[in-house]
Amino acid sequence: MDLYTDEDSQELLQSLDRVLPYIEYGLKNNKPMFEGERYLTSEELCSILKISRRTLQYYRNDGIFPFIQLPGVCSSLQFKKQDNRTGGGGYF
Repeated sequence: MDLYTDEDSQELLQSLDRVLPYIEYGLKNNKPMFEGERYLTSEELCSILKISRRTLQYYRNDGIFPFIQLPGVCSSLQFKKQDNRTGGGGYF
């Protein structure tokens, strides 16, 4: 059985320091899936469609873009992203 030394500890900490930026990036940019579906926030959808938040609100009110409010998401409406591979390209 090998002994765990201070040198081993330092090597482990250095390895963790090298991987930390990748973990932070993944946590910041990853959108978790909800029941196998990916959802976009209002801000993301406005940016993709190049429309204002007010226009998006009109679309929601008129039923053009159905939406849900996911639990635990502070005042952010979510829009389901369709899978382009299944022929249903776009957002709804």
